[in-house]
Amino acid sequence: MVKSIPPVVYYTVLRLLAFALPLTLLLLLGIEPWIATVLAALIGLSISYIALRTPREAVSRDLYELRHGSKTPAGDEDAEDSVTDAAASDPGSRTDR
Repeated sequence: MVKSIPPVVYYTVLRLLAFALPLTLLLLLGIEPWIATVLAALIGLSISYIALRTPREAVSRDLYELRHGSKTPAGDEDAEDSVTDAAASDPGSRTDR
């Protein structure tokens, strides 16, 4: 089964492309590298603000859901939490110094 790409990965890749493509074009045009970098950053910021509204809102929605508990985090955090909770609830395993 094919999983969909997480919104944060999708948005990050698009943001990187919005910076890398103008930077490459400006460098190929022979513009000074530091000027090309600044211009590419401004162009990338503008592109992401105007054209990437939907992916940005999807990332924002996912972060909100994770923060407010309506979505469970993926990965091994649950296993780590259960081990930590078990260790904290076992009074014999504590070492007070």
